[in-house]
Order: sequence, then structure tokens, then C-alpha cells
Amino acid sequence: MSKQTETRRKTVKDIAAAKGKTPLVCLTAYDAPTARLLDPHCDVLLVGDSLGMVVHGLPSTVGVTMEMMILHGQAVMRGSSEAFVVVDMPFGSYETNNDSAFLNAARIMKETGCQAIKIESGTYAAGQIAHLVERGVPVMGHIGLRPQAINVDGGFRAKGRTTGERDRVIAEARAADEAGAFAIVIEGVAEDLAADITAEVSCPTIGIGASAACDGQILVTHDMLGLFDWTPKFVRRYADLSTSINDAAAAYADDVRTRRFPDAAETYALRKPEPEQR
Repeated sequence: MSKQTETRRKTVKDIAAAKGKTPLVCLTAYDAPTARLLDPHCDVLLVGDSLGMVVHGLPSTVGVTMEMMILHGQAVMRGSSEAFVVVDMPFGSYETNNDSAFLNAARIMKETGCQAIKIESGTYAAGQIAHLVERGVPVMGHIGLRPQAINVDGGFRAKGRTTGERDRVIAEARAADEAGAFAIVIEGVAEDLAADITAEVSCPTIGIGASAACDGQILVTHDMLGLFDWTPKFVRRYADLSTSINDAAAAYADDVRTRRFPDAAETYALRKPEPEQR
């Protein structure tokens, strides 16, 4: 029996070692088929809590549950084999204290098989990050625009545009880095601030709306593929799948209503009886 060659999945050391080198390629994934398509091209697949909005139609990420993150995390792990997979910790699963943060992070890792978790890391979360890392849970931080804080901020808006905000974002970055985060997502900040943070912290920075000054980039895949009518300013559309899907559905509906589908090639026929053997 021949020995099968097992594909090596990227590790936390691979991601951390990318600092200052070839930029990390990161995208979100929420299901197995999409993960399978993205896997050969990405260093990191993030099972983001953005799934609440782009998959489940929620108004924000606040309503996302542990069960939702675990279900989608399991699917992405089944669909990928090479990329480093990170799963978001949903709102309310890590903020209270170190113990609850660890128990929830451990549950996500055990039930999905993912390699790391991500938390939206204000300075308050430095203790949780250190606690998790010390206990074997790799943590990706997330600073700047933090979608789980939408109800405090009053909406999705860029951060770091005033001196006070700039100082807070830098403090978030320092706290996450010093606590042991292996990478930090920087969302919705000006280029000079992203550049300053990237130069200061020891771990790779991954930008989303934070310029090419970061050590890598991530986008919500549904945005990048053009599945919605509106996307944020920082998104570049690499496809227009909403039009393609609409046109395909319209053509299918027309073929069904005019009985052009299915035709003979797509229909099973009765098999001819086999001749009896004598």
C-alpha cells in the first residue's frame, strides 16, 4: 500500500514569520466549497463573525452566536487543507473574564479543529489575550474599527482621525502585541497610522481599509466577489457575481416555465430489459 503524502497546513510560525516580507493573503470563508476554492491562494482563511451579516442577513455582527461560529468553522476546516484557519470569537464570548474567554476559545478550537481564534481587542482585552496565549491558544487581535462595538460608536466609521482616537488605536495595537497576539487586523484607519503601527509592533499587521502599509490584506470574500450592491470604500471588486447569479437564475426560470429544461439529455429513460440467457 503506497504512502499518501499529507498536505502541510500553514502554522502560526509561518504567519508570524511573514512580518516585513511578502504580504500575507487573507480572505474570509464560511462554507466548505468556498474554502476549497480559496485555499490554494490564501495564507489565512478567517471564519469571520461577518457571516452574521453576509450569510445570515443580520444587521450587525452582535447577534452572532458561538454555535454559528463553530458550525461555519467546521465547514471551512473540511473544505481547506493548506491555509491557516482562524475563527472569530463572537460578541460576549470573551469580554467578561479570562476564564470564560479560555473556555469559549478552547471550545471553538476543539469543535472546529481551527488553528487560532480572533478577538476584537481593545486595550481591555490584553489580559484575555495573554491568558489565552499562555494556555496554548494562538490569538489574532483586531483594532481600529471594531464591528462588535457598533452600538457604542453609532455605526461603522473609520478610526484614528483625531489625536485622541489615534492614541487609542496605537494603545490597542501595543497592548495586543505585548500580550502575545501573533498577528493584528487593523481595520478602517488612515495609511500613516497603519504604517506607524506596522513599524512599531513585532507581529504582522493585516489591513482591511488600512492601506498597503500593512504586512498583509484581508477582505470579506462576498464583497470582493461583488455579491452585494454596495461595498465599503476600501473594497476592490474582483468579480460581479451578483449579476452572474441573477442572469443564471433568470435564464433557469425562463427555461423551466417554457419547458426547455430539462430536455432529453437531462432526463432518465427506462432501461431496455436484458435478453434472457439460455
